[in-house]
Amino acid sequence: MPRVMFTISYSIKPDQRSSYLALIAEGKSHLINVGKKNYSVFEVKGKKNNFVEVYVFANEEEYDALDEGQDEKTRELLSKLESCVDDQGMKYLTTIEV
Repeated sequence: MPRVMFTISYSIKPDQRSSYLALIAEGKSHLINVGKKNYSVFEVKGKKNNFVEVYVFANEEEYDALDEGQDEKTRELLSKLESCVDDQGMKYLTTIEV
């Protein structure tokens, strides 16, 4: 079965950078250690405050279970993270390995 890559890209409010970095560090640790996700966060080179979150799933079934597998802490962190995002919002992209 092909792997699935799910990305979320967004810009954050400049005045929220320190809060965002603390939240994303906590969220990354939680998703990797507790949620057992293949998850990374990148800042776009040359574009300060522009970030891309990347999830890689072993197959479509694992991807489909992403929302169902969120615990209370994950939902809380995501809610706080969304408050750091600027007015352009989040852009989502799902790709399938060929």
